[in-house]
Amino acid sequence: MPRAISIVPAGQQEAVRRVAMPFAPGPSLLTSLPPLSVYVHVPWCVRKCPYCDFNSHAAPETLPEERYLEALAADLDQSLPQVWGRKVVSVFIGGGTPSLLSAATLDAMLAMLRARLPLLPDAEITMEANPGTVEAGRFAAYAASGVNRISLGIQSFDDRSLKALGRIHDGRAARQAIEIAQRHVDRVNLDLMFALPGQTPDGCLDDVATALAFGTEHLSLYHLTLEPNTVFAKYPPPLPDDDDAFEMQDRIEARLAQAGYEHYEISAYAKPGARCRHNLNYWEFGDYLGIGPGAHGKLSFHDRILREARVRNPQSWMDALLDSVADTGWLAESRQVGAEELPFEFMLNALRLADGVPAAFFPERTGLNLAAIARPLAKAVEKGLLDEDPTRIRATELGRRFLNDLQELFL
Repeated sequence: MPRAISIVPAGQQEAVRRVAMPFAPGPSLLTSLPPLSVYVHVPWCVRKCPYCDFNSHAAPETLPEERYLEALAADLDQSLPQVWGRKVVSVFIGGGTPSLLSAATLDAMLAMLRARLPLLPDAEITMEANPGTVEAGRFAAYAASGVNRISLGIQSFDDRSLKALGRIHDGRAARQAIEIAQRHVDRVNLDLMFALPGQTPDGCLDDVATALAFGTEHLSLYHLTLEPNTVFAKYPPPLPDDDDAFEMQDRIEARLAQAGYEHYEISAYAKPGARCRHNLNYWEFGDYLGIGPGAHGKLSFHDRILREARVRNPQSWMDALLDSVADTGWLAESRQVGAEELPFEFMLNALRLADGVPAAFFPERTGLNLAAIARPLAKAVEKGLLDEDPTRIRATELGRRFLNDLQELFL
């Protein structure tokens, strides 16, 4: 992680620390800025999956790629004054299904980002892809454009499970997609889900074993949940009971530990040195600029932290940026995070990490003194939910089991 850039003259830093000590619902004072990432949202999919609550939309017969790219550049141009001069440590192109984009559009997108933002030479550039949209020629071109990490939405290798999830690919296509991705980039993540309709613990471990056979550096394992405003929420499928789901979780952890993967975040497992730098920046309360329809962002300044969200509807987002005379019509939200909200927001992210974060990150990235959370910290340690080490904020094994209860202490 690059060193934070000081934005306060050295002679004034002690004065800033003294002012920042009291915990009051006023502006925070930051003495340095955290690392900055960029998230780019591609909103289209071949079709909407019944469990998905992301901002994704069924693709039209012809994607409006040129207009989307023009709007994306306009979106970024509007935000440049907020991040001017800050180096970018990672880019994540998510969706939706970014692999629906042509190779030429992806190349133009990355060229546009590089022309406006100082990406670090070793910046992690991740692109999400779904097996049903993978083409070897396009993947070679994506890699040539600068994509150095691919995250594949496999979900399962079992055809019955994939059909129950409404996926457009089968197990054979999933295997082919992995092989194509591995030919073109060194860093590949596989997204898998468990506790699927009709799935047994043995079936779950079969998926894990198949994933391990490919030897990718990173695996993400997500428990299927019924999110509001999804088809599955309205028409729930038959899911494994809690006991089976807990057994799946325990067996997944044991099997991946045996295979040499570090369980470094609630749903993320990586070989040593292969953690996702982009997601780590989220969890360590770093900054991220989100562009594209529905994208969210968090940006820090010396006296405030902003949360932003773009308009969700792709057409409305493009029209607002390219056709509207309004200055902020593409923004659904732009607000300053209150000092009273910051402890919970920080802990909501940091406590997801098995290693936690250095205690120094709390004042550095919220502008609040650690005294602001002294009581909930002490209470969490007393309950055995938080490690006693004063130099790190880290959940114990019990705390990770009851993570919601631990996080709620900081509300």
